[in-house]
Amino acid sequence: MKNKRFYRTLPIVVFLLAFFGCTDLGEEILDESLTGTGQAEVVSGSIAPVYGLLRQVWLHTANFGLQEVASDEGILPYRGGTDWFDGGKFIAVHQHLMTPGNSLIGDSWTFITLSISRAVIAEDRLSPVAEMGDVKAQDALYEMIAMKAYLNMLALDNWGLVFKKESSDQLSEILRGQEAIDYIESELLSVVQVINNDKGPGRFTKDAVSALLARLYLNAAVYRDPYGTPNFAAADMDKVIQYTNDIISGPYSLSAEYFELFDDSNNTNPEIIFSLDQRGVLETEHSRWAYWPISGDLIPRPEFPNTRGTDAVAATPDFYQTWIDAYGNIDPADADARFFKENTIIPEDLKDLTGVTPTNDSDHFYCIAAKEFEIDRGLLRGIIWGPRKDGGGNILTCDDGRVRIYPVINRRTSGANLKYVDHTRKVDFTTEGSLHNAGYRFSKYQFSSTAPNCCAYSSVDIVLIRLGEIYLMRAEAKLRKGDNAGALADINTLRTSRNARPAQTPKALTSIDLDMLFRETGFELYWEGFRRNYQIRFSKYEGTWTGKTDSDVNKRLFPIPQRAIDGASSEVGFLVQNPGY
Repeated sequence: MKNKRFYRTLPIVVFLLAFFGCTDLGEEILDESLTGTGQAEVVSGSIAPVYGLLRQVWLHTANFGLQEVASDEGILPYRGGTDWFDGGKFIAVHQHLMTPGNSLIGDSWTFITLSISRAVIAEDRLSPVAEMGDVKAQDALYEMIAMKAYLNMLALDNWGLVFKKESSDQLSEILRGQEAIDYIESELLSVVQVINNDKGPGRFTKDAVSALLARLYLNAAVYRDPYGTPNFAAADMDKVIQYTNDIISGPYSLSAEYFELFDDSNNTNPEIIFSLDQRGVLETEHSRWAYWPISGDLIPRPEFPNTRGTDAVAATPDFYQTWIDAYGNIDPADADARFFKENTIIPEDLKDLTGVTPTNDSDHFYCIAAKEFEIDRGLLRGIIWGPRKDGGGNILTCDDGRVRIYPVINRRTSGANLKYVDHTRKVDFTTEGSLHNAGYRFSKYQFSSTAPNCCAYSSVDIVLIRLGEIYLMRAEAKLRKGDNAGALADINTLRTSRNARPAQTPKALTSIDLDMLFRETGFELYWEGFRRNYQIRFSKYEGTWTGKTDSDVNKRLFPIPQRAIDGASSEVGFLVQNPGY
């Protein structure tokens, strides 16, 4: 196979190649060797294409977007009647009116199943070398077994099935329910005690595998009966506690500055257990989790004038309301360091915009070095500030060469009557609620200092497993077993650890129940692709929120893409559509 970058959309035939026993995928392999030697070296050449494709799995237009807009956390309307309609796929998923032809679901399926196929091929290549006693090959083999289990858990979350496949010349066996749980469990248990734990967060380790086991046991009740009321077995909760105890007693520590978890330098953050390693090396590394929600009129990195946002997903008013419900009369920006961090420091004499408009504000700016400018983090509300360009597309600068920072002009929606970008709480599928400025915006990930445009070359690792989640899982398991005091202690440890800005350190709670714990998971894990999973487990997914009223329990699982069912039609009964579709 040729070592080429992966740019084009994967054909439908990928499903057939991945699961009907063919070893030649017939598609371009992403050359992302972890050692720089490509496929010339069996270990790096086998595992790098598998790790590399995780970037595609977690794209905003694949599994990440699918998780966010299906939940009560994110909403993506047809912006101004010009942007982000994309055949209605985001709107349909948000309203739980998706069909087997929805391409957001279909692309997620393609990348997840192709990644499983790559992991199986990597196992084939590594096994004979490992059997000869090569220690590096043995550990890489364990990583690929863990990776296959991880990807199958994504498939189980999304479609209620897993693919049991031990070698690339076999036909996959599709498992559901307890059989699916048993298979993933057996894969993870086979490596958890033997996999190397000293590789850094960009590779699977013992602790990452332990975290996957904890996730599996915590979700087992849902996986067994995806359409019923979950019955959380005490034995499952005990295993969650066992594996989370092991991790919490290990070398990790909670990050005092919450947003450092999502900065350019996060590869060495001691809270992160497993991540997508992105350190500004390849064009396929992306800033999509950062740029997707922010204003298309904002220039987040003035040293790169082409950087921008796209005015896509916004926080639903319902998700924002959970913060208001928690903190009452106190602005959540003042009460919780996870909600907001002010990086764009506006001088006091410029804050009052009374009478100031885009037509008379030529002198209403302050100066800062281009590399020192950072946009605010957390949930962005109201008028935002940033660099501005002249008519020729050049960044406006002060006499000393520093960048001028103004209120950002809303050029995408306001037309001739120019206004500032003013992010409003209201965002929905109405004309007003779909304007480019509508909705508070997620700015959780730093817009990387290596990103020259909206999309590529990011040094910020995509965080997939971290210690904060581990504390939440242990708290939930304790609470479901009736140990309220233990759950409260874990939640308060997590809350009060975010103390780098003392005035905004979340105060300890005095009590805890399942509703409060669910709310806390939203505060800690928002914009990380967890919300749908947690809503289902906490029996919140059939609720009503902005733009969504459907209450069909069948929508807990997504439809199997029609193109996959059609592609598998030669094997009668191999793929059976999920109920409700």
